[in-house]
Amino acid sequence: MNTAIDINHISCSYGNLPILKNLSFSVQKGDFFIVIGPNGSGKTTLMKVISGILKPQKGNLEILGRPLRGYTRKALAKTVAFVPQMVSADFPFTVIEVILMGRSPHLGILGLEQEIDLEIAKQAIAFTGVEHLANRKMDQLSGGELQRVFLARAICQEPQIMLLDEPTASLDLAHQGKIMDLMEKLKKEKGVTIVMVSHDVNLAAMYADRLLLLKDGKIVSCGLPGEVLTYQTLEEAYGCKLLVDESPLGKSPRITLVPQKFM
Repeated sequence: MNTAIDINHISCSYGNLPILKNLSFSVQKGDFFIVIGPNGSGKTTLMKVISGILKPQKGNLEILGRPLRGYTRKALAKTVAFVPQMVSADFPFTVIEVILMGRSPHLGILGLEQEIDLEIAKQAIAFTGVEHLANRKMDQLSGGELQRVFLARAICQEPQIMLLDEPTASLDLAHQGKIMDLMEKLKKEKGVTIVMVSHDVNLAAMYADRLLLLKDGKIVSCGLPGEVLTYQTLEEAYGCKLLVDESPLGKSPRITLVPQKFM
């Protein structure tokens, strides 16, 4: 079984407002799978459904060949880590304390960390390069530092699948690159399946093994970056004029917005 996530005819609503409409797709183990689409297309809702936070009204969802409803909360937390888009840092914990919270699903009935838990936390700290921040308070960190700490906490869960909702939002170019490189490293060195929401189609084009493009809760396209990121498909989804050519860095597409003043 090479499928990490299998979604069949999933629909989800908030009250009477439909958000996800009959979605079907799969994510293969070890893939860097990125979900893109305009605002309000259902990207965050999809992540919440996969993570088990929201229950769909229709359809079936399997994680590693097992129905999501068959997982206990603890078993799911050992399998899937979710880093939401907005995470509050307004609490009086140090970085190492927050990262150790990722060990919660693995702790015994008393909830006490053992030596192995501390060692895994140290490995997560080293992997994300936040050793120098270990004893700092969370409210003393920059946006880029916070993102790496929350990624370290998720890595500390030792998940097979990691879900990330716009981890590069509001970060400068350097920090965006660091986060994306961390995800690529996590995929290659630890074999973790990465599913990420992004608004940056150019970052998605460079890093994704496969892309899912959503609009109004429906799938517009799903496949390789070169298959999804065509100007016809993107203009249909985003409703604006775009230029799509080949990136000078390689064979991934490059997307450029065409401003009204140049038309």
